[in-house]
Amino acid sequence: MKRFQVVGIGNAIVDVISECDDAFLTRMGIDKGIMQLIGADRAGILYDAMRDRVQAPGGSVANTVAGLAMLGLRTGFIGRVRDDALGRYYAGAFASLGAEFVNAPVPGGDLPTSRSMIFVSPDGERSMNTHLGISAELGPGDVADSVAGDCDWLYLEGYIYDKPKGKQAFERAARLCRAAGGRAGISLADPFCVDRHRDDFRRLVRDLDYVIGNRHEWESLYQCDLPEALDQAARDAGIVVCTRSGEDVVLIRGPERVIAPVTAVVPVDATGAGDLFAAGFLFGMATGRPLGIAGRMGCIAAAEVIGHFGARPEADLKALFAQAGLA
Repeated sequence: MKRFQVVGIGNAIVDVISECDDAFLTRMGIDKGIMQLIGADRAGILYDAMRDRVQAPGGSVANTVAGLAMLGLRTGFIGRVRDDALGRYYAGAFASLGAEFVNAPVPGGDLPTSRSMIFVSPDGERSMNTHLGISAELGPGDVADSVAGDCDWLYLEGYIYDKPKGKQAFERAARLCRAAGGRAGISLADPFCVDRHRDDFRRLVRDLDYVIGNRHEWESLYQCDLPEALDQAARDAGIVVCTRSGEDVVLIRGPERVIAPVTAVVPVDATGAGDLFAAGFLFGMATGRPLGIAGRMGCIAAAEVIGHFGARPEADLKALFAQAGLA
């Protein structure tokens, strides 16, 4: 038995969340529904403009790992925070879930713990404005053999490909995992991230064991409409997962092609859906469920998280799986 069932690697970000209307987004020059990287000055302006701020530990793959820890799996997260108030809060939040934040907060230095100012509009869309801070310094030295090389499943965040050191960390982790018989996969992150790294991501689709993305990310990756993109992905990848924003999820493994049904839910806070879909899906795969059952678990976890503010579950996901006959 390996030390970890699932390990994630990605940006360690404290989310600062506030509600707003569309007029506020326009006035502040915020692009709706996507993640934008911003500098320290812009971060200060947006932070000061937020009303009734709510703080929560975040980061895409970090949210997935948190969901898996809440489901009872042995989990670890490879990330980088500073030894400041937000960094200690972040590491402590993982420990409280029973997950390992495997790298201690870094003392000293000028870069703070990363934070994302998230504005939630009335339709549930989250517009994220992220100052990466010390998370941008994540590198291969942060990836220990005893972590990436001792897990059954490794989940890699596409966003960390934006920095050369992050790319090196990503590839070292994948190499260690697969050399030890584990399975490594990637989250395509968002269409703009795919645009920035299309050639590398196409190579990773071929080299890794599974890839999770939404329809826009798959279309961006192959620069064609979704049916053709999934046909190409099926030829390239081990396991292909495509979420479709409220429509049924498509899962492909070789000749096997299954559909996981989605139950329509009016979102309160929508963006965490992808993170928690991945948690439910990876829980299913890590515990030996069939591909279709893992997909259904992902859909149930996603539906739970979009029903409230914050990108981490509030309900007992295992109980929800049992209610759906999946236990």
